[in-house]
Order: sequence, then C-alpha cells, then structure tokens
Amino acid sequence: MAVYLPPCRVDLHKWCEWSGSDWEKIRQVVGTGFRMLGPWQSVYTMAANACLRLIERYDVDPAKVRYLALGTESSTDNSAGAIIVKGMLDMALRAKGRPTLARNCEVPEFKHACLGGIYALRGALRFLQTDGSDGVAIVVCTDKALYGRGSTGEPTQGAGAVAMLLEPQPQLAGIDLRLAGTASEYRGIDFRKPLGARQGTRAGAASLDIPVYNGRYSTNCYIDEIHRALDDLYSRSSLSPAAYLRSLEAVFMHRPYQRMPETGLGLAWLFALARGDSADRDELAGYSRGAGLAVADVIAEMNAAPALADLAVQARIHEEVFPLSTTVLKVFRESETFSQQVLGKMTLGSEWMREVGNLYTGALPAWLAAGFADARQRGIELAGTELLAIGYGSGDAADAIPLRVVAGWQDAAARIGIETALQPSVDVSAAQYLALREGRQPEDLHIDHADEFIIDHIGSRSDRTFQDLGVEYYRYIG
Repeated sequence: MAVYLPPCRVDLHKWCEWSGSDWEKIRQVVGTGFRMLGPWQSVYTMAANACLRLIERYDVDPAKVRYLALGTESSTDNSAGAIIVKGMLDMALRAKGRPTLARNCEVPEFKHACLGGIYALRGALRFLQTDGSDGVAIVVCTDKALYGRGSTGEPTQGAGAVAMLLEPQPQLAGIDLRLAGTASEYRGIDFRKPLGARQGTRAGAASLDIPVYNGRYSTNCYIDEIHRALDDLYSRSSLSPAAYLRSLEAVFMHRPYQRMPETGLGLAWLFALARGDSADRDELAGYSRGAGLAVADVIAEMNAAPALADLAVQARIHEEVFPLSTTVLKVFRESETFSQQVLGKMTLGSEWMREVGNLYTGALPAWLAAGFADARQRGIELAGTELLAIGYGSGDAADAIPLRVVAGWQDAAARIGIETALQPSVDVSAAQYLALREGRQPEDLHIDHADEFIIDHIGSRSDRTFQDLGVEYYRYIG
C-alpha cells in the first residue's frame, strides 16, 4: 500500500477560529486537520503519485501490472479514467529508464460513492483468480471531499489517494471474497451529486463537487447498510455475530470523520448481541435497563426492516430510524466493553487518520494502511490474526471483508511509509483556504514540487482543426 496526500493543510483549530466553531467538539468528533488540492493538482495526479510510490517502494515490475483499477467519485473526465493514470505512470517510468506498464493492462474505473474503491478491489481480486494469475493488479482510490461553506460537512473535507498492490502471494494480508458480506439498496437523496443542477452555479467547477446530502438520514443509511452487510458475512460462514466480533484483532471502517465509525461499530455490536446466545442477550438487557428500556422492545426494533426509502421526503428526513438502539448506545458508550470491543479494536492508525480528513473512496484504505504501519511501529504481532474492513458508499451499499494477516507482513508494512505521507505539509491561511476552494492560486503560497505529477496546463481550443477544451495536460517533476 502507498498513500499520497496533497501538501495544503487546513488546521481545524485555526478553522474553528475562522468559522466560530467549537474547537473541542470538532476535535473530539471530527479530527485535527484535512488536506486540499492545489490548482496544479487533480484526482488523477494524486492517483498517479500514489501508484508511482507503490511501484517504487515495492519494486514492482511494471510489465507485470495487467490490471489498473481506479476508484473515485470525483472524476472530472466522463470518458477516460484509469487510462489517464496509466499514461502518467508510463511517462515517469520512461523518464526513469524503467519499463512501462503492460500494454495488455486493463484500465477500468469504478464509481459508487465512497465504496468505489472497494468495488475496484473486488474486481482486481476476481481478475487475479481467473485470467490474471500470471500478473499483478493495482487498485488506486483517489478523491476530494468538498462541502458548502457553513455546512455541517465543511470540517470533514479532505483529499488524497491510496494505491494497493494485489498479487497471488500477498505480502500483508490475504482476502477470500467467499467469506465477505455485501448489501445494497437504493436510498434516493442520501448523498448525491446531480450534475444538471450544478452547472453554471457560482464558483464554477468547484460547485460540481459539493454534494446534496441530509446528515441524520445519511447516518441512518450508513448504520443500516453496514448492519446488512455484516448479516450477510455472518450467514455465509455460519458465524455467531458477537463471538466473531470478539475474535477480531482490529476493525477498519469507512471513516468520513472520527465519530462515525465509533457509532457504526457500537451499534453493530449491539445488533450482534441481539442475535447471540443467552449471555449476549443478557448483556444487551443490562444496557437496555440502564437506558430505561425493555430489551424485548429494543430487539424488536433491531429485527425490523426499516423502510429508509420511505423517509427520503422532507417531512420525515430527520426521523431517527433506530431510536431505541441509539438510546441504548449512549449507555453502552460508558461501559468497559465499549472501550475494549469498539474503541479498542479501532485504535490502530486512528491518531494518524485524525489528520487526514475525508478521502471518500480512499478513507478505508488509508486507515488500513495506517493501521498496518502503526502496528509495525508499536511492535504488535498481527500474523495469523483476522482483521475486518467495512466499506460503505452512500446511495446505498456496503461491504464487509475479512483479511487474514500473513507471516512477515512487517516488511511490507514498513514500505508503506506512513510516517512520511503527511509530508510536506503547509498550513494555509483563511484567505488561502478560500482560494483553494475556488480552484485559484492562493497568494503567498509556495510549494516545492519534487518527484510528483502536476497539471502542466489545461487545453482551451475548440475549433474545426483542433479540440482540447478542458483536457488536462500533465508533467512529471523528478
């Protein structure tokens, strides 16, 4: 795995001063900082930067890369995608005197909100298990998260890319898709980016990236779909839900901000207790009593099938779908079990992620990369243990994928280079932040480009003899 983050950093403490927000709340719920694209960058340059780091750090033979998949929800070209990244990589590899990526390399792009990268991962695994066993695959997740000024989503912005190498003999962890769980159901206005309503609006192209979303409803969709994907995972392997969650070494989830995975896994634990043995149900009963609720009523709510699509109307969009379960969660949060089984299973890499912001498709892979690197640095032995990665994409779909860590994983984890991924870092001012939001070059912002791809210029012609209007031209700076 390899991570690329753009250098422009927004310090959330300073952002709270600019916006008048509550720093203590932001620190606890969201994190400490996030990154933004510079006007010389795009999701494609970030993807190429992450992929080049991956190839060089793991000494990948470019000619063996026969599958290069791009996962993103921030595409700026509705025709090409992964082939753009391949073109940049070939440019840099030639400059370095190395072979280019294989000519018979597949270059698909996957889009489904924040789950696009996980779908790309599934595609790469299936490629290797069928007609691609003689090669290797690269999956790169690249995105920028941008929200309206003054919205609840503004402090949860971010930008970055994560590249993953998939090969028949894994160096970090093995994945068997037969053990994975999945779920999907259309949820209307959970989180959308309708282009037709955005064209010609203020701030130009930047407005195309600002989503239509409904906070409480989106949270309910996240909780419900993760629950459904986990149910599928439990059923596929005839697992006892609570016993399985206890057995995991660590859990990594889609992470738009700090508190969301805590809520998601906390409720997943309560749902698992409801499906467990008598001791599990007794544990749930204790939390329910603490909340002043009858456990039978709580279990009945958990076993119901909420019609979330019916709530996607203005009059009902703010309704809580799991009111009893959420009340019990407040009691559960104060327990030692929550500290051990929820927070304790999400500690690996979590401090590093507080600086990253929301990477959309890259959020889960970035946390997984940080977790491996963190475990190696802290001397935690993971070989033979099982990790769980839970991906989610608004709109609505989720995947729950187990990973079995292989022996000797520490060498591959050391090459991730997570300790240097946050460098370089340049804190921007309030004025520079506003300029970056609008795609302008901020005043007095100086960035040294080294060993990375940038946008050289953007085409502007559209006549009968030549057309390149809006096409990005790239340059590699060695």
